[in-house]
Amino acid sequence: MSENLIVFDIKGVTKQFKMRRKVVQALETIDIQIKKNEFVVLLGTSGCGKSTLLRMLCGLDFPTTGKINFEGGQVRGPGLDRGMVFQGYTLFPWMSVLDNVAYGLKERKVPQKERIAIAMEFIRDIGLEGFENVYPRELSGGMKQRVAMARTLANNPDCILLDEPFGALDAQTRESMQELTLQIWKKYPKTVVMVTHDVEEAILMADRVIIMKAHPGSIKEVMEIDLPRPRVKETKRTKEFIEYKRHAMALILEESIKNDLIIDE
Repeated sequence: MSENLIVFDIKGVTKQFKMRRKVVQALETIDIQIKKNEFVVLLGTSGCGKSTLLRMLCGLDFPTTGKINFEGGQVRGPGLDRGMVFQGYTLFPWMSVLDNVAYGLKERKVPQKERIAIAMEFIRDIGLEGFENVYPRELSGGMKQRVAMARTLANNPDCILLDEPFGALDAQTRESMQELTLQIWKKYPKTVVMVTHDVEEAILMADRVIIMKAHPGSIKEVMEIDLPRPRVKETKRTKEFIEYKRHAMALILEESIKNDLIIDE
């Protein structure tokens, strides 16, 4: 399959919510295409609708108008072809690390020997070999999020959707998870769409950063990130990175000011 194959085709998507007898426009006219194995980040202020859009890509929510196609077919609900990792760890507390990672495989009736082998491969990839029989309550936040990532990867989806997956982590653990995610993405190429409000994180990880307007959410600018890979924390010190960050932060600040004015009204 060509690397230029369009995986997500988002056309004229809007989203409205009914709240206390009034209609709130969360998203207005989103038009974007996402290519195979591309790493795309949705970046914007709180409440701009980036997580709402991600949930619609997953099939957990639906557009009010417009259409979202994935690999040529309309998204009508969740599917095994799309894996979602949330900010919360969403692990089963009564299951070991191994059983959590292998859960989807078990649901798909993959034979026990095969699913254990697959799960262990990903447990090694996330650096948790030796912890396979440990329960979530015994893990740190970063370790829990690694398990959540491994569980998603074990099901071999075509696309991974990340909803602020590192938002609850401390700064050092967050940096570690960013680098680990990029390493795994290089080893197992997938289409990735990630939501974040962290400008540095967006630029470090993405091929393209989609900067969203504050409210209602729409696309303000699409930034092509032309930085060499692999990218590590030292990448953030380069002149090119700093310029991308300066430009993105100026756009975000502009939207934050607009959002404050709307709230004040």
